[in-house]
Amino acid sequence: MEVLIVGAGAMGTWFGETVADAKSLESSVTFVDVDREQAERAADSIGEGATVAAEDSDARYDLVCVAVPLEYAPETIEAYGGLAEHALVDVAGVMEGPLEAMRTVAPDTERISLHPLFAPERAPGSIAVVRGNPGPYTDSLLAALEDAGNQLVETTADEHDRAMESVQSAAHAAVLAFALAADPVPEGFETPIYDELRTLVEYVTGGTPRVYADIQHTFEGAHGVAEAAQAIAEADSTGFEALHERAARKWAKADEDTPSTPPGNSNADARGDGE
Repeated sequence: MEVLIVGAGAMGTWFGETVADAKSLESSVTFVDVDREQAERAADSIGEGATVAAEDSDARYDLVCVAVPLEYAPETIEAYGGLAEHALVDVAGVMEGPLEAMRTVAPDTERISLHPLFAPERAPGSIAVVRGNPGPYTDSLLAALEDAGNQLVETTADEHDRAMESVQSAAHAAVLAFALAADPVPEGFETPIYDELRTLVEYVTGGTPRVYADIQHTFEGAHGVAEAAQAIAEADSTGFEALHERAARKWAKADEDTPSTPPGNSNADARGDGE
Protein backbone atom coordinates (compact mmCIF):
# COMPACT_ATOMS: atom_id res chain seq x y z
CA MET A 1 0.00 0.00 0.00
CA GLU A 2 1.40 3.39 -0.98
CA VAL A 3 0.71 5.86 1.84
CA LEU A 4 1.07 9.65 1.87
CA ILE A 5 1.17 11.28 5.30
CA VAL A 6 0.48 15.01 5.33
CA GLY A 7 2.07 16.35 8.49
CA ALA A 8 5.34 15.00 9.86
CA GLY A 9 4.90 15.87 13.52
CA ALA A 10 4.71 13.38 16.37
CA MET A 11 1.33 11.92 15.38
CA GLY A 12 2.14 11.72 11.67
CA THR A 13 5.41 10.01 12.47
CA TRP A 14 3.62 7.55 14.76
CA PHE A 15 1.15 6.74 12.00
CA GLY A 16 3.98 6.25 9.51
CA GLU A 17 5.91 3.95 11.83
CA THR A 18 2.80 1.92 12.57
CA VAL A 19 1.81 1.31 8.96
CA ALA A 20 5.41 0.74 7.89
CA ASP A 21 5.81 -1.94 10.58
CA ALA A 22 2.56 -3.69 9.63
CA LYS A 23 3.54 -6.71 7.53
CA SER A 24 -0.06 -7.14 6.42
CA LEU A 25 -0.03 -3.77 4.64
CA GLU A 26 3.34 -3.99 2.87
CA SER A 27 3.40 -0.20 2.88
CA SER A 28 5.69 2.41 1.45
CA VAL A 29 5.41 5.70 3.32
CA THR A 30 5.84 9.22 1.91
CA PHE A 31 5.79 12.36 4.04
CA VAL A 32 4.94 15.93 3.11
CA ASP A 33 5.12 18.86 5.52
CA VAL A 34 5.35 22.64 5.36
CA ASP A 35 8.72 22.10 7.03
CA ARG A 36 10.59 19.87 4.58
CA GLU A 37 13.35 19.19 7.10
CA GLN A 38 10.74 17.88 9.51
CA ALA A 39 9.43 15.55 6.80
CA GLU A 40 12.98 14.33 6.17
CA ARG A 41 13.48 13.63 9.88
CA ALA A 42 10.23 11.67 10.00
CA ALA A 43 11.22 9.61 6.97
CA ASP A 44 14.69 8.98 8.43
CA SER A 45 13.17 7.79 11.70
CA ILE A 46 11.29 5.09 9.82
CA GLY A 47 14.15 4.14 7.54
CA GLU A 48 13.87 1.92 4.50
CA GLY A 49 10.69 2.42 2.49
CA ALA A 50 10.02 5.96 3.76
CA THR A 51 10.58 9.02 1.57
CA VAL A 52 9.70 12.69 1.27
CA ALA A 53 7.36 13.85 -1.49
CA ALA A 54 8.96 15.80 -4.31
CA GLU A 55 8.00 19.45 -4.40
CA ASP A 56 4.93 20.19 -6.54
CA SER A 57 4.35 16.45 -6.99
CA ASP A 58 0.85 15.44 -8.05
CA ALA A 59 1.44 11.71 -7.53
CA ARG A 60 -1.52 9.72 -6.24
CA TYR A 61 -1.46 7.25 -3.37
CA ASP A 62 -3.54 4.30 -2.23
CA LEU A 63 -4.16 6.03 1.10
CA VAL A 64 -3.67 9.63 2.24
CA CYS A 65 -3.51 10.38 5.96
CA VAL A 66 -3.87 13.98 7.19
CA ALA A 67 -2.00 14.46 10.47
CA VAL A 68 -1.98 18.22 11.07
CA PRO A 69 -3.13 20.42 14.00
CA LEU A 70 -6.89 20.54 14.62
CA GLU A 71 -7.57 23.94 13.08
CA TYR A 72 -5.79 23.12 9.81
CA ALA A 73 -7.35 19.72 9.17
CA PRO A 74 -10.27 20.71 6.88
CA GLU A 75 -8.20 22.98 4.62
CA THR A 76 -5.40 20.39 4.43
CA ILE A 77 -7.91 17.71 3.48
CA GLU A 78 -9.19 20.00 0.72
CA ALA A 79 -5.62 20.54 -0.53
CA TYR A 80 -4.43 16.92 -0.47
CA GLY A 81 -7.58 14.78 -0.46
CA GLY A 82 -7.59 14.57 -4.24
CA LEU A 83 -4.33 12.61 -4.13
CA ALA A 84 -6.11 9.66 -2.49
CA GLU A 85 -6.69 6.88 -5.00
CA HIS A 86 -8.63 4.63 -2.65
CA ALA A 87 -8.75 5.91 0.95
CA LEU A 88 -8.60 9.15 2.91
CA VAL A 89 -7.92 9.23 6.66
CA ASP A 90 -7.30 11.88 9.30
CA VAL A 91 -5.84 11.72 12.81
CA ALA A 92 -6.48 15.36 13.74
CA GLY A 93 -8.42 14.71 16.95
CA VAL A 94 -11.71 16.34 15.97
CA MET A 95 -14.11 14.53 13.67
CA GLU A 96 -17.12 16.46 12.36
CA GLY A 97 -15.15 19.05 10.36
CA PRO A 98 -12.61 16.65 8.82
CA LEU A 99 -15.27 14.09 7.89
CA GLU A 100 -17.34 16.76 6.17
CA ALA A 101 -14.25 17.98 4.29
CA MET A 102 -13.39 14.42 3.24
CA ARG A 103 -16.92 13.77 2.03
CA THR A 104 -16.81 16.97 -0.04
CA VAL A 105 -13.40 16.50 -1.64
CA ALA A 106 -13.51 12.71 -2.07
CA PRO A 107 -17.15 11.53 -2.13
CA ASP A 108 -16.33 8.21 -3.81
CA THR A 109 -13.26 7.41 -1.71
CA GLU A 110 -13.09 5.31 1.45
CA ARG A 111 -13.06 7.66 4.43
CA ILE A 112 -12.44 7.20 8.14
CA SER A 113 -11.53 9.53 10.99
CA LEU A 114 -9.19 8.33 13.73
CA HIS A 115 -8.31 9.87 17.08
CA PRO A 116 -5.49 8.13 18.93
CA LEU A 117 -6.36 8.83 22.56
CA PHE A 118 -2.74 8.87 23.68
CA ALA A 119 0.52 10.67 23.10
CA PRO A 120 2.56 8.87 20.41
CA GLU A 121 5.29 7.93 22.89
CA ARG A 122 2.66 6.07 24.95
CA ALA A 123 1.41 3.90 22.09
CA PRO A 124 -0.33 1.54 21.78
CA GLY A 125 -3.64 2.63 23.26
CA SER A 126 -7.27 3.34 22.47
CA ILE A 127 -8.15 4.85 19.09
CA ALA A 128 -11.57 6.40 18.47
CA VAL A 129 -12.86 5.46 15.01
CA VAL A 130 -15.63 6.87 12.83
CA ARG A 131 -16.16 4.91 9.62
CA GLY A 132 -17.44 7.56 7.24
CA ASN A 133 -17.26 5.38 4.14
CA PRO A 134 -15.35 2.18 4.97
CA GLY A 135 -13.95 -0.34 2.52
CA PRO A 136 -11.13 -2.84 2.03
CA TYR A 137 -8.27 -0.34 2.34
CA THR A 138 -9.50 1.26 5.56
CA ASP A 139 -10.49 -2.16 6.93
CA SER A 140 -6.92 -3.35 6.33
CA LEU A 141 -5.56 -0.25 8.05
CA LEU A 142 -7.79 -0.75 11.10
CA ALA A 143 -6.80 -4.41 11.32
CA ALA A 144 -3.13 -3.39 11.26
CA LEU A 145 -3.72 -0.86 14.05
CA GLU A 146 -5.34 -3.60 16.15
CA ASP A 147 -2.48 -5.98 15.37
CA ALA A 148 -0.12 -3.31 16.73
CA GLY A 149 -1.87 -3.58 20.11
CA ASN A 150 -4.35 -0.72 19.84
CA GLN A 151 -7.98 -0.93 20.93
CA LEU A 152 -10.46 0.51 18.41
CA VAL A 153 -13.39 2.40 19.92
CA GLU A 154 -16.20 2.68 17.38
CA THR A 155 -18.14 5.92 17.72
CA THR A 156 -19.86 8.72 15.80
CA ALA A 157 -18.46 12.15 15.01
CA ASP A 158 -21.01 13.88 17.25
CA GLU A 159 -20.48 11.50 20.16
CA HIS A 160 -16.71 11.82 19.89
CA ASP A 161 -16.61 15.61 19.67
CA ARG A 162 -19.03 16.00 22.60
CA ALA A 163 -16.94 13.60 24.68
CA MET A 164 -13.78 15.58 23.98
CA GLU A 165 -15.36 18.61 25.69
CA SER A 166 -14.98 16.66 28.95
CA VAL A 167 -12.12 14.28 28.18
CA GLN A 168 -9.80 16.97 26.87
CA SER A 169 -11.01 20.56 27.20
CA ALA A 170 -12.50 20.44 30.71
CA ALA A 171 -9.89 18.03 32.05
CA HIS A 172 -6.95 20.09 30.77
CA ALA A 173 -8.52 23.35 31.97
CA ALA A 174 -9.07 21.93 35.46
CA VAL A 175 -5.46 20.74 35.74
CA LEU A 176 -4.03 24.02 34.45
CA ALA A 177 -6.32 26.00 36.75
CA PHE A 178 -4.98 24.06 39.72
CA ALA A 179 -1.42 24.63 38.48
CA LEU A 180 -2.01 28.38 38.33
CA ALA A 181 -3.99 28.69 41.56
CA ALA A 182 -1.98 26.39 43.85
CA ASP A 183 1.62 26.59 45.01
CA PRO A 184 4.28 23.92 45.55
CA VAL A 185 4.37 23.00 49.26
CA PRO A 186 7.22 21.92 51.53
CA GLU A 187 8.02 18.23 51.55
CA GLY A 188 5.88 16.36 54.03
CA PHE A 189 2.77 18.48 53.59
CA GLU A 190 1.47 16.59 50.56
CA THR A 191 -1.82 14.70 50.64
CA PRO A 192 -2.69 11.87 48.21
CA ILE A 193 -5.04 14.17 46.27
CA TYR A 194 -2.44 16.93 46.02
CA ASP A 195 0.20 14.44 44.91
CA GLU A 196 -2.01 13.10 42.14
CA LEU A 197 -2.88 16.59 40.96
CA ARG A 198 0.78 17.58 40.97
CA THR A 199 1.58 14.55 38.83
CA LEU A 200 -1.10 15.64 36.35
CA VAL A 201 0.29 19.18 36.35
CA GLU A 202 3.75 17.88 35.49
CA TYR A 203 2.31 15.75 32.70
CA VAL A 204 0.23 18.55 31.15
CA THR A 205 2.82 21.32 31.50
CA GLY A 206 5.46 19.00 30.06
CA GLY A 207 3.48 18.83 26.81
CA THR A 208 3.39 21.18 23.84
CA PRO A 209 1.42 24.38 24.66
CA ARG A 210 0.18 24.72 21.06
CA VAL A 211 -1.49 21.30 21.21
CA TYR A 212 -3.40 22.21 24.37
CA ALA A 213 -4.30 25.62 22.94
CA ASP A 214 -5.74 23.99 19.80
CA ILE A 215 -7.89 21.73 21.96
CA GLN A 216 -9.26 24.67 23.97
CA HIS A 217 -9.95 26.57 20.76
CA THR A 218 -11.80 23.59 19.25
CA PHE A 219 -13.82 22.17 22.13
CA GLU A 220 -15.97 23.82 24.80
CA GLY A 221 -15.29 22.81 28.39
CA ALA A 222 -13.12 25.41 30.07
CA HIS A 223 -16.07 27.74 30.75
CA GLY A 224 -17.87 24.98 32.62
CA VAL A 225 -14.81 24.45 34.81
CA ALA A 226 -14.62 28.20 35.53
CA GLU A 227 -18.32 28.38 36.42
CA ALA A 228 -18.03 25.39 38.74
CA ALA A 229 -14.96 26.85 40.48
CA GLN A 230 -16.80 30.16 40.93
CA ALA A 231 -19.80 28.38 42.44
CA ILE A 232 -17.52 26.54 44.88
CA ALA A 233 -15.69 29.74 45.82
CA GLU A 234 -18.94 31.62 46.53
CA ALA A 235 -20.81 28.82 48.35
CA ASP A 236 -21.41 28.86 52.09
CA SER A 237 -21.08 25.63 54.07
CA THR A 238 -24.56 24.42 53.16
CA GLY A 239 -24.09 25.32 49.52
CA PHE A 240 -20.72 23.61 49.39
CA GLU A 241 -22.18 20.41 50.83
CA ALA A 242 -24.92 20.55 48.20
CA LEU A 243 -22.36 20.92 45.41
CA HIS A 244 -20.30 18.07 46.83
CA GLU A 245 -23.35 15.80 47.01
CA ARG A 246 -24.43 16.80 43.51
CA ALA A 247 -21.01 15.85 42.14
CA ALA A 248 -21.07 12.54 44.01
CA ARG A 249 -24.52 11.67 42.62
CA LYS A 250 -23.48 12.66 39.09
CA TRP A 251 -20.46 10.38 39.01
CA ALA A 252 -22.16 7.52 40.85
CA LYS A 253 -24.87 7.58 38.19
CA ALA A 254 -22.21 7.72 35.49
CA ASP A 255 -20.64 4.54 36.88
CA GLU A 256 -24.03 2.81 36.88
CA ASP A 257 -24.80 3.92 33.32
CA THR A 258 -21.40 3.07 31.81
CA PRO A 259 -22.01 0.53 29.02
CA SER A 260 -20.08 -2.73 28.98
CA THR A 261 -19.20 -2.19 25.30
CA PRO A 262 -17.35 0.81 23.82
CA PRO A 263 -19.51 3.89 23.02
CA GLY A 264 -21.11 3.98 19.60
CA ASN A 265 -20.40 0.28 19.00
CA SER A 266 -23.59 -0.38 17.08
CA ASN A 267 -24.48 -1.96 13.76
CA ALA A 268 -25.30 1.48 12.35
CA ASP A 269 -21.82 2.77 13.14
CA ALA A 270 -20.21 -0.37 11.72
CA ARG A 271 -21.99 0.27 8.43
CA GLY A 272 -20.52 3.74 8.27
CA ASP A 273 -23.71 5.63 9.11
CA GLY A 274 -21.87 7.50 11.88
CA GLU A 275 -20.55 10.20 9.57
